[in-house]
Amino acid sequence: MNASAPTGEASVDLLVVGGGINGAGIARDAAGRGLSVLLCEQDDLASHTSSASTKLIHGGLRYLEQYEFALVRKALQEREVLLAAAPHIIWPLRFVLPHLDHLRPAWMIRAGLFLYDHLARRQRLEGSRRIDLRRHEAGAALQAGYRAGFVYSDGWVDDARLVVLNAVDAAERGATVLTRTRCERIERAGDAWRATLASRDAATGAPTTTATVRARAVVNAAGPWVHELLERRSPVRARHDVRLVKGSHIVVPKMFDHPYAYIFQNEDRRIVFAIPYEHEFTLIGTTDVEHPGDASSVAIDADEVSYLCTAANRYFRRTIAPADVVWTYSGVRPLLDDESSDPSAVTRDYTFELDGDGPPILSVFGGKITTYRRLAEDAVDALLPTLGETPPPWTARVPLPGGEIADGDFDRFRDALGRRHAAVATGTVTRLARAYGTRAERILASARADASLGAEVLPGLTAAEVAYLRDAEYARTAGDILWRRSKLGLHLPRDAAARLDDWLARHPTTGGSR
Repeated sequence: MNASAPTGEASVDLLVVGGGINGAGIARDAAGRGLSVLLCEQDDLASHTSSASTKLIHGGLRYLEQYEFALVRKALQEREVLLAAAPHIIWPLRFVLPHLDHLRPAWMIRAGLFLYDHLARRQRLEGSRRIDLRRHEAGAALQAGYRAGFVYSDGWVDDARLVVLNAVDAAERGATVLTRTRCERIERAGDAWRATLASRDAATGAPTTTATVRARAVVNAAGPWVHELLERRSPVRARHDVRLVKGSHIVVPKMFDHPYAYIFQNEDRRIVFAIPYEHEFTLIGTTDVEHPGDASSVAIDADEVSYLCTAANRYFRRTIAPADVVWTYSGVRPLLDDESSDPSAVTRDYTFELDGDGPPILSVFGGKITTYRRLAEDAVDALLPTLGETPPPWTARVPLPGGEIADGDFDRFRDALGRRHAAVATGTVTRLARAYGTRAERILASARADASLGAEVLPGLTAAEVAYLRDAEYARTAGDILWRRSKLGLHLPRDAAARLDDWLARHPTTGGSR
C-alpha cells in the first residue's frame, strides 16, 4: 500500500492520530475487525515515548505496593499473550533482586512475589524463588555484602519494533499508515469528522502535501499531546489531563557476563533495573522526573545520570561514572493525572474519554506498553456501538508479523533458518531472525550465490535489509533504521548516520513503498 497522503477528500471509518504503541495497536485491532482505518503520525513510528521505555513486558512488581492489583493482574495476563504473539522480539528474562532488609523485609518480598506468580495464569515463565548470592552466578558481579536475594521472571521487548509490527499488520489488513503526517485540525462536519493532515519530507522536514480526510470516528492516541490535540486542534474539551513524567536511561559497557537482569532497591524506595543490552552493553534505568516543558524536547540531565550511576554503584563491584556512559535516551510518559504527589506513584493504568456529541472521538489517557493490546481492544470495543458495528475481538490469538514461529521456540526457528542459509554468517542470521522473525526470509531470500545481501551500506547493514525496511516498515531516515528499526547505531562509528542518510539520498525508493 502506498503511504503517500490521500488526494482529494478520502473517507474512512476511523482516523487514528498517533503512531506510538497505543495508536498502532488500535489501528491494527480496528482494521482486523473490518473497519477502514487511517493512522497518521507526526514523526516516525515510535519516535517518542514508545521507543524510550525500559523495554519490559511485565506486570509491574512495584505496583503491588501501591495496591494496584487489578493493573498488575491485567498486565500479567497480557504478558502471556504477548510472549506468544511475537517470540522473536519478546522473550523471557529472569530478574535478580538483592535483598536489603532495612528497605523491605524478606516476608514482604516473598508475599509480593507469591502474588506476582499467582495473580494470573503463568504458562511460559518460571516462578520466583529465594537464592544465595554467594553461590548464584548473578552474585559474582555484586559487592560482597549482598548474600541473599530473590529471582523471578518477566519479559523483554524490542519496544520500537513492537510498534512497527502493529502498524505493518494494520496496513496488511487494509489500513493506511502515514508517517511524518501531522493532524493539524479536526472539525465536525455533519455526521463525520473532517481532518486536515499535513505531510512533510522525511529528509528535509519541508512541507509536502496537505489533505483532508472524512472519518466516521476519531481516536486521539497522541500520547503526550493527547490534551493538546483536544484543546487546540479540535472543538472538544478534555475532562482528564496527563501528567508528563520523564524517564531516562543510560547505557554503559556490559557490567556482567550472564543472562540475568537485576532489579535494585534504592533508599528513596524507587527501583532501578540493570539489564543485558545488545550483547555488549548494560541498560540502566529509569528515573521519574516531572517534565513541565515541551514533550518533543526531552533529554537526560546531569542529575539523572548521577542518580543512575549512584544506584548501580550501591550494588555492583565495578563502579561506573558519567564518563562511562556510551548512550542515553529519555522519554515522556503521558500518565493519567491522578494528583499523586510522587511521580513514581502515578498510576500506569489507562482511561478513555468518549465524546459522542455528534460523530464520536475517543481519547486515550495513560497506559503502559505491556497492556497496549488490551487497551486497543477496549478502545475499539468502546467505539463500535457508536458506529453500529459488532465484529468481535481477535488480537489475543493472532501473532504479530514474523511471530508465526512453531511453538514459540525461537532457538529452534533460528537454527533451522541458519541451516537453510548456511552460506550467510551465523551472526547475521541470528540478528535478522531476532529482528524480523519468519520475515527474515524476505531479506535472506535475496542472498546471491556468494551469500551477499547486496552492497554493505554500513558494517553489518546491507542494501537488502535497507530495502526491506523502506518497502515494508516505513523507514525513511538513518535515525529510523539505526535507532528504531534496530539498535545498530550503538555498534557503528559516530558518522554512521550521516553516511547512511547520504546513501539513502543517492538511492531513492522506486515507488509503491509505504
